[in-house]
Amino acid sequence: MSGQTQEERNAVVRKKMLDLTNIKVGPLPEDSPWLRPARISFMQDGKAKNWDVSRIHDSVAIIIYNTTRKKLVFVRQFRPAAYYGTLPEKHQDVDTKQYPPEAGLTLELCAGIIDKNLPLVEIARDELKEEVGYEAPASAFEKILTYTDIAATTGRHTHFYVEVTDAMHTHPGGGDESEGELIEVVEMSIPEVLEYISSGNVQSPPGFLFGVMWFLSKKRDRYA
Repeated sequence: MSGQTQEERNAVVRKKMLDLTNIKVGPLPEDSPWLRPARISFMQDGKAKNWDVSRIHDSVAIIIYNTTRKKLVFVRQFRPAAYYGTLPEKHQDVDTKQYPPEAGLTLELCAGIIDKNLPLVEIARDELKEEVGYEAPASAFEKILTYTDIAATTGRHTHFYVEVTDAMHTHPGGGDESEGELIEVVEMSIPEVLEYISSGNVQSPPGFLFGVMWFLSKKRDRYA
């Protein structure tokens, strides 16, 4: 494993993440591998209605607690969707001076899409190793729940909880470079997490908030 500290690795990743050029916003191609949009038309209570939806990949997410450091372990990435939310609703070339790429950085749970024919816990194990560098046996994972999106997108998402130690940190993490992933590994103490979610400026998806609240509800007394 590299002799760099986590902070040094994160600094390298951050520089690469924010090296964005030639950003363009255009229409969604019909053959998108990530979103499969459709319009549902139906009669309800005698009235004609339409609803636009999109099917997305099912996924797993992992709530990680390092018992050696007494820290929760998260990831930070550049998410085009988060960045898109800061842009005007029109097709355009994007000026990164007017719309800094930092607006697309999000703090999240370690997670990944289900794109292999494997048990979900094995996919979670792979993501744990690939994104944050820890190896843990399947027996260490506790399944929390599976839920389904109920808004404009639909997909099933499964949350796990796992406790790790420094001895289990055998890889640098940071994602799969061959797939172009750029991921920072972020450790936060319980007070730091509480400060973040109470800050009024939470740049994180709902799954992250659920994971944090679950941990605080179920595990906080054990590690306070």
